[in-house]
Amino acid sequence: MSFHREQRYGELHCQSHFSFLTGASSPEQLAQHAVALGLQALALTDRNGLYGVVRFAEAARQLQLPTVFGVEVSPRFANEHDVGHVVLLAQGPQGYAHLSQAITHGQLAGVKNEPQFHMADLAGFSRGSWKVLTGGVEGVVSKALIEHGPQAGERKLYQLIDAFGANNVYIELVHHGGPLDAARNDELVRIAARCNVQCVATNNVQYATTTEFSLATAMAAIRQRSSLNDIDHLLPFAATAMLRSGAEQEKYFARYPGVVDLAADIAKECSFDLALIAPRLPPYPCPSGMNEMEYLRHLVAEGAQRRYGPPPTHADDTLSLRARAWSVIHHELDVIETLGFAGYFLVVWDIVQFCNDNDIFCQGRGSAANSAVCFSLGITRADAVSLGLLFERFLSPERDGPPDIDIDIESGRREEVIQYVFQRYDRLHAAQVANVITYRSRSALRDAAKALGHHIAQGEKVDPEDLPDNVQSLAAQLLHHPRHLGVHSGGMVICDRPVSEVCPVEWATMQQRSVLQWDKDDCAAAGLVKFDLLGLGMLSALHNAVDLIELHRGEPLDLAGLPQEDEVYAMLCRADTVGVFQIESRAQMATLPRLKPRRFYDLVVEVALIRPGPIQGGSVHPYIRRRNGQEPITYLHPLLEKSLGKTLGVPLFQEQLMQMAIDVAGFTPSEADQLRQAMGSKRSQAKMEKLRERLFHGMKERGIVGEIADTIFRKMEAFASYGFPESHSVSFAYLVYASAYIKYHEPAIFCAALLNAQPMGFWSPHSLARDARRHGVEVLTPCINASQASASLVESASSTSGLAVRMGLSAVRGVSSSLAQKIEEAQPFDTMEHVVRAVPELSTAHLEAFATAGAFDVF
Repeated sequence: MSFHREQRYGELHCQSHFSFLTGASSPEQLAQHAVALGLQALALTDRNGLYGVVRFAEAARQLQLPTVFGVEVSPRFANEHDVGHVVLLAQGPQGYAHLSQAITHGQLAGVKNEPQFHMADLAGFSRGSWKVLTGGVEGVVSKALIEHGPQAGERKLYQLIDAFGANNVYIELVHHGGPLDAARNDELVRIAARCNVQCVATNNVQYATTTEFSLATAMAAIRQRSSLNDIDHLLPFAATAMLRSGAEQEKYFARYPGVVDLAADIAKECSFDLALIAPRLPPYPCPSGMNEMEYLRHLVAEGAQRRYGPPPTHADDTLSLRARAWSVIHHELDVIETLGFAGYFLVVWDIVQFCNDNDIFCQGRGSAANSAVCFSLGITRADAVSLGLLFERFLSPERDGPPDIDIDIESGRREEVIQYVFQRYDRLHAAQVANVITYRSRSALRDAAKALGHHIAQGEKVDPEDLPDNVQSLAAQLLHHPRHLGVHSGGMVICDRPVSEVCPVEWATMQQRSVLQWDKDDCAAAGLVKFDLLGLGMLSALHNAVDLIELHRGEPLDLAGLPQEDEVYAMLCRADTVGVFQIESRAQMATLPRLKPRRFYDLVVEVALIRPGPIQGGSVHPYIRRRNGQEPITYLHPLLEKSLGKTLGVPLFQEQLMQMAIDVAGFTPSEADQLRQAMGSKRSQAKMEKLRERLFHGMKERGIVGEIADTIFRKMEAFASYGFPESHSVSFAYLVYASAYIKYHEPAIFCAALLNAQPMGFWSPHSLARDARRHGVEVLTPCINASQASASLVESASSTSGLAVRMGLSAVRGVSSSLAQKIEEAQPFDTMEHVVRAVPELSTAHLEAFATAGAFDVF
C-alpha cells in the first residue's frame, strides 16, 4: 500500500505589481492564491525595493500565510554591467533591516529609477543574514551560462559564494515549459554540484494566475515604451510565470529530487511577521528630572491655564466650562499615558513651537481638533470642550496605532518646517513618505492604446467610446495598478532607529529630495509614526494680509481675537465671497443666501454641507428647508435630539454618528468610534455584525425596537459613508471667518495678499482683481518700473480704503517668480532696450506679454 504525500512548497521568487510594470498582480491577490494552492509560505521579491511588503504582510496575516521578504536586484561585479539579477531573501527581522539598508544604499548610489547595486556593497550589508538565489533565466548564473558557457556560469557562482558564503547561496531552477528549460537546468545542476551548493525550485512568478498573462505582456510593452507587435519576439511564448502548487512544481522538477522540498524549507527558515520590525519614536529631550509624560502634563497645564483659567477647587461649579475643561483634559492625558503616546504629542508641539518662534502661520486640523489637550498645547484652534467635540473620534484606548494630527502650514514656508524636522531628528531618523501613483482612466487609456499600436498624444482628450474594444478592456485592467512613485505632499515619519532599517529610501524626482518606498497608509500599518505637514495657501494669504495691515495701518491684527460682526456675516449671506476660504465656489455661493450664516457654527455647517458626501446623501436640501422654517425639525426618536439637534435633525458629521450610538444604545465613546470605523469603507463583516448586535441590544434596552430601530441603523450605516469630520470643519471655519473679516474691512489688502499667495483657491488673479474693483479698490496694471515682483500696495485717493493694488510682475503671463525678482532688482529702466540689456533672460514672448499687459506704457 502506498500513501500519497502532499508536496510541500513555498514560492521564493515572486513579483507583484509593485515591481512597476513587471508584475501584474497585487500582493493581496498573490497571497490569496498562494493559500488556495496550499503553499507553505510565499516570498515577495519585487524589483529594487520593498514597496509592497506591508500590504503583502497584512493580507497574509489574515490568511495565516507565512511571509518571506526579499528583493530582486541586478548587482555590478567590479567593472561588469548588465550581468543579470539575483534574489536576496531576508532571514528574520535582522536580515530584513540589513536588506532594507542595502536597498537604500543602492538606490541612493544611483539616480531615480536607476539604482546601482555593487556586489561588494551587498556582501558587506548581508552579514550572513540573507539567503541568495541566483535568479531565473535572467539571473547572473543562467545568463552567464547562456551567453558564455558553463565555465562563465561557474565563475559567477563562485563570485556569489565568495560574497555571501556557500551555505547561503542557492542555484535557482526555473521551468516554464520552454524547449531549452530542461537542458539549462541540467547544466545548472552540474555547475551546482561542482561548486558544492544546493539547487532550489522557483517559478519566477509575475502574476497569480494565467488570467493576468495578457496584462503582464501589455505591461512589458508599456515598460519598453513600445507596442506589443514591436516587442513580440521578446515576450514569453505562454502563460507560465504564475503561482504553482507544490504538486505542479514536482511534475516539472521530478528529475531533481529535493529541490521543491528545499523551497519550503528555506521559506520556513526565512519567514517572519513584519509586525516585528515596528519602530518607536525617538525619546523626546525633556527638561532634567522629567519623563515624557510628566513634561507633557506640565505643558498642557500651562496652556490650559491660559485657555480656561486655573484648575477648579472643590467649591467651584462642576458644570462650568472651566471645570468641564479640566476634567476632559485629565481624562485625555490619562488615555495618552495608557497608550504611551506622550512623545508623539511632544513632537507635534515642538513642530508648532518652531512655527510660532519663526513667525510661520500654522494650524492643526482634522480629528486633532476634538482634543482639549491639543487646544491647550496650541496645536489646534478649536475649543473641543465648548464645542462638545468627541475626543474618541481622535483617540481611544481601542484605537490601533498612534493618533493622526495634520498640521496646515502656510504653503510658502512649509519647506522650512520640513527642513527643521530633518535637522532636529537628522535624515537618518526622519523621511518623507511616498505617494503611490496609480493608473487612472486617462493614463490607462493612453498607455493601453500605445501598447496595442494606437497613439494618443499627451494631453489629448479622447472619448473612450472612440477607441477599439480591446483598448478599453486593457485600460480597465490597468486601472489602479501602480505606475510609479511620487512624494506625498506633507507626510513625514520619525523613528528611533535609522529609518532605512525599516523601509528603503530612494531618490525622488525633486533635486536632492529622497522618499520612502511606502505611502502613508503603509507606514502607519507598519508602525512608523507619521506626521502630516501640509501646505495651505490661505495661511500664506492671511499672513501676508496681517503683515500688510501692520505696515499700512500701523497696528497688528490678532486673528485669534477677531470679533464676530454682523456686517461680516451679512456679506457672506450675499454670497460676496470671491477669495474667501472654502466658500468661494459657485456651489457654495449658491447655498449661502439660502443658508444665511449668522454665527460661527453656521460656517462649520456650510463648510461640511457642500461636499460630495452630503450632496449624494441627500442632506443639503432638508437642512436648508428646516433652517428656513419650510420643514419641521423631527427626529426618529427623542433620544436622537442630543446628537442631531445642532444640525436640525439632519446628520452631517461623523461625530454625530458616534453620539447617536452613545445616546440610543448606551455605547461608550470608544465603542462608538469602533462602530464608525466598522461602518466605513474598510469594514470587517465579523466585527460589524458583533457591533450591530450590540447596537440593537442597546436600543432594545431603551425601548427602541422594530421598524424605528431598523431605520435608525440603516440611516447610520448610509451616513457613515459620507459624514464629514466635524473637527475638520471647525478648523476650516476659523479660516473662513478670518478671510471674510479681512475681505470686508480691508479689500485692497485682501486682494494683494491673495495675489501673492497664488496659485490657490477657485478664482484666477484677474477675477480677484475684478472683484476688488467691484469693492471700490483701484487695481493698477503691471508696470516695468513701478511694480515689484509680487503685488504691492500704494496710496490712492480714488480707492475706498485709501490703498490701491499694484499688480506684480509675476502676474504677467509666462513670467516666473524668479524672473520677476531679477527684473525688480534691475529697476529702474529708461527704455525697452535698457530692459532687454539689463535682463537678458527675457525672451520675445516675455516682452510681448509685458507689452500686452501695459507694463511698457511708462516709456
